[in-house]
Amino acid sequence: QLQASGGGLVQTGGSLRLSCAASGRTFSSYAGGWFRQAPGKQREFVAAISKSAANTYYADSVKSRFTISRDNAKNTVYLQMNSLKPEDTAVYYCAADTFVAAHERGYAYWGQGTLVTVSS
Repeated sequence: QLQASGGGLVQTGGSLRLSCAASGRTFSSYAGGWFRQAPGKQREFVAAISKSAANTYYADSVKSRFTISRDNAKNTVYLQMNSLKPEDTAVYYCAADTFVAAHERGYAYWGQGTLVTVSS
C-alpha cells in the first residue's frame, strides 16, 4: 500500500515536498513514480526513480524545478517541487512497480493522491 502526503495550497514560486510511504512492502524492491492529474485533463507523468536512485526521469514541464528522491531506509519516495506555477495544480499520485517507467501502464501499485494547489 502506498500513502501519498504533503499536498496543500501554495503561492506561485513556492515549494512543497510530497512523500510517498510504502507499507506492507519493501520500497527498495520497487521503482517509484509520480504522476498528476489536473481538472479536466488526463493523468500525466511527472517523475520517476529507479530502485537504487541511480536513475531519475522527469517530464519536460518540471525538469529543473522538481526533484525526485528516495530514502529506502524509510520506505519513502519524495518529490521536491520548487518554483511552483499555477499550471502545476493537480492531484499528485505516487506509483510503484518492479521497473522504472514514464507511463501509467508501467505501474501496478498506486497511492490515493494528494492535492496540490498553486495560487497565482
